[in-house]
Amino acid sequence: MSVLFRQFDHIITEQYQAEQAWLAEYHKGKYTFDNPYVKLNPYLVAPLTALVMFKTAEPTSVAVTVKGKEKAGDISFKFPEATEHMIPIYGLYADYANQVELVLGNGEKNLLIIQTEAAPDKLKLPTKVTTTAEYFEDNIMFVTPTSEAFTAGYDYLGDARWYNTLNLCWDLMRLENGRLLVGDNRLVAPPYHVTGTYEMGMIGKIYKEYRLPSGYHHDAFEMEDGNLLMLTQDLPRGTVEDMLALVDRKTGQILKTWDYQKVLPQDVGGSGSQDAHDWFHNNAVWYDKKTNSLTLSGRHQDIIINIDYETGALNWVIGDPEGWPQELVNKYFFKPAGEGDFDWQYEQHACVVLPDGDIMALDNGHWRAKVKERYIPAKENFTRGVRYRIDTDKMEIEQVWQYGKERGAEFYSCYISNVEYYSEGHYLVHSGGIGTLNGEALDKPPVGVRGEDKENVVFNSITVELKDDVVMYEMQLPANYYRAEKLKLYCHEDVLTLGKGELLGTLGVTEEFTTIPPTEEGGIVPEKYNVKLGLEEDRLIFKATFEKGQMVLLQLEGETTHSYYVPTTKRPFMAMCVGTFQESDERAVEFPISAEGLAGEFKISLIVDEYKYETGVIVEF
Repeated sequence: MSVLFRQFDHIITEQYQAEQAWLAEYHKGKYTFDNPYVKLNPYLVAPLTALVMFKTAEPTSVAVTVKGKEKAGDISFKFPEATEHMIPIYGLYADYANQVELVLGNGEKNLLIIQTEAAPDKLKLPTKVTTTAEYFEDNIMFVTPTSEAFTAGYDYLGDARWYNTLNLCWDLMRLENGRLLVGDNRLVAPPYHVTGTYEMGMIGKIYKEYRLPSGYHHDAFEMEDGNLLMLTQDLPRGTVEDMLALVDRKTGQILKTWDYQKVLPQDVGGSGSQDAHDWFHNNAVWYDKKTNSLTLSGRHQDIIINIDYETGALNWVIGDPEGWPQELVNKYFFKPAGEGDFDWQYEQHACVVLPDGDIMALDNGHWRAKVKERYIPAKENFTRGVRYRIDTDKMEIEQVWQYGKERGAEFYSCYISNVEYYSEGHYLVHSGGIGTLNGEALDKPPVGVRGEDKENVVFNSITVELKDDVVMYEMQLPANYYRAEKLKLYCHEDVLTLGKGELLGTLGVTEEFTTIPPTEEGGIVPEKYNVKLGLEEDRLIFKATFEKGQMVLLQLEGETTHSYYVPTTKRPFMAMCVGTFQESDERAVEFPISAEGLAGEFKISLIVDEYKYETGVIVEF
């Protein structure tokens, strides 16, 4: 057979099966404090975690210390009294005989040795870390990749103390329940739109996947009631990254949406990366309770906007007004004020509303102009964190802080990156998309470089923390990372809960194609198309290789026939924010079909140009 077919369990199912297996193993034995059950990487995706289980006759607390390579690298946590003990172990080193000390409430101790395997090359190690153990303490700097690398966390020495082997993407944040929220690894549409987000424990267990019909990208925000704001789009209408959804935390259902096409014109104010398909490119969302408003970053219009939460009406716009209609400029745009330096932000990321109402963002500075004739090349450009003070009565704006301009092209990222506000004067600035080609700073995302030039690209990311304008921490990594986030490995709220995770929300019903052309029988699909079919629990994945512009229809033939148009005309993506889903062959296509609305047994056939081919594959939904 020339078609490769596989059936896949969702990672949630795989983890549940693994959990059932090691629980059965544990219950067969009589594990005590002196002889505990130890399971390395219990949930399959976090190799530097383990689980220690045992029983005690009387309730007792358990303190755990994962020994560092030096004393300052110790990571400790105390668990409350119990008789059944499930102790997650975080902060192990790769390829190392880790010492883990357990101490009961009565002072009794046990020293375990947990040997880990060497990490794959995708776990990148820092080329530079500058900080002190006194400043950084037992914090871990997490980064999520946009080039070939793992989502990982590093300590004050730059040692990796956590990584995840799934192809996770977008922002990683800690939720109020202590778990992590991160973009998942299931592609919906190129180049990087995924089915949704995972709610995951630090041990790697995925408790929930929140799915959206047109996928998820870039950023999310947890509301006070626990519901999630998630960036999305309506893929069938032909544009991307121009909608926001409020998602019910318990069911995954969409409660409310905001459509930016109702707020902004799509044909004005474009950045150098704009096209009609990706006219706004929303890469960040922030809810401000004080004003009951949403602040959004639109990379492809060089603007940060604020809209009313209830009505969606536009309140204000931060950005260079050149190229915008004067009536919009007069009503919504700010005018620079104050005596200090001032620069507008361009193709920015990670807008944040600070406690005093100031707006902070990562100003990528891509092109740093609205008119092509005034574009500034990367070698003369800069990326920075910036803080603006706005007066919405006078519609005036003042730049009150920045970091990065003084570092010039060395710190320049034309894409991705973020800022974090910890407290007044205490900030993070992450320039995660640095790249050079033959030693010269790149004006496009390094992940987008193809062909022979790819071998000459050097990736870098620089993460900096400042206190009162003094650099307290800097880490450089030889890859590109979307965002950086400083977290503790342990927190009291992140309690391991047994049982199977949940698939929430919906992928929707995949749009069908109703105009079927006349065809000739072509027999079994030719090997040259390299067809692969994968059946997941909630969708069918079709992968193949076609020449640009070929007409391709995938058909599911059962009691009724369902036909789907498979695009083969490659779009020149201007914003390759995540390159980890890219195929090495530019002719490769990937097309998912949601299982929703499909029931029964289906024979899969393929129409390519004027021929209809059989795949020999039968699937059942």
